[in-house]
Amino acid sequence: MAATPTTSTPTTPQPTASTGADAPAYDALPDGTVDAVVIGGGAAGLNGALMLARSRRKVVVIDSGTPRNAPADGVHGLLGLDGTPPAELLARGRAEVRHYGGRVVAGEVASAVPADPSAEGDPRFTVTLTGGGTVRARRLLVATGLRDVLPDIPGLAGHWGHGVVHCPYCHGWEVRDEPIGVLATSPGSVHHALLFSQLTDDLVYFTRGTELDAETRERFAARGILVVDGPVGEVVTAENGEIEGVRLTDGRLVARRVLAVATSLQARTSGLADLALPMEDLPGGIGRRFVTGTAGTTDVPGVWVAGNATDPMAQVGASAAAGALAGAHMNADLATADTDAALAATRRAPAPA
Repeated sequence: MAATPTTSTPTTPQPTASTGADAPAYDALPDGTVDAVVIGGGAAGLNGALMLARSRRKVVVIDSGTPRNAPADGVHGLLGLDGTPPAELLARGRAEVRHYGGRVVAGEVASAVPADPSAEGDPRFTVTLTGGGTVRARRLLVATGLRDVLPDIPGLAGHWGHGVVHCPYCHGWEVRDEPIGVLATSPGSVHHALLFSQLTDDLVYFTRGTELDAETRERFAARGILVVDGPVGEVVTAENGEIEGVRLTDGRLVARRVLAVATSLQARTSGLADLALPMEDLPGGIGRRFVTGTAGTTDVPGVWVAGNATDPMAQVGASAAAGALAGAHMNADLATADTDAALAATRRAPAPA
């Protein structure tokens, strides 16, 4: 992960799992070998599981209960469901998967390990949860999502998902016409600022020690974007709990109500090391993702990846679509394997007397 010039140890906003009366109900792990285990209970994972369950596959979703968009008030840009609270959308998804016989199990994956294949060479995997439960599967769909890693600026992380936003398409309408500040984290922050300039006439770009050439400054000036050079000391919180502004290390306070920051996008990899899935750094040092091919295929037979873990820029709709495509692809692969096994059994059967 590439750090910006003025960033020390980055901080990661941590979503909180549901507790108490609002906590979702979960299922128990099944015995035996299931057709597929889906690691991740977000849009990609649930839609992949939905496709598999509707094909009468035995599927288990392992849901950590910590979706990336948990702090957001609503999911936006999703046709027909715009503004739906994230928790409500996921609750609907879990219910739909269960309607077709799928299971949704609460937990985090401690390890996912390739096991001995079947006699016909069909892949097998053993997935172990941190609480000790295990489940065996023929196929895996990794839909773990990603972590948004914020720059290490005091006071910033506490406003994540409300006063601090990252995506103009996810949150832009909700912060329109507010005094917005863009905190530069990489060269890509220049484009970030141009996108947010469409949403407000009061935009400040904090360079935070990053380079900004004369032509870019001229383009910013043409769009009315004010450039503030120098290091940022802290994000100041007002008495009402909202953002008051950005204090520079020289003591100046630049009043802002909203801050936009391009986070470092890091695929969640916990418990997946034994799969040896290929990964790569994203251009411009903006993060790291799993490498996939068509429909989420990977170099590891029997393993697919979908959603933000491989496509960090995907919004909820795109992640769900990718999960659906991966699920359909997995079912087709299983159908071929089932036919191979049936044919092998037929050939082994003794000829009739």
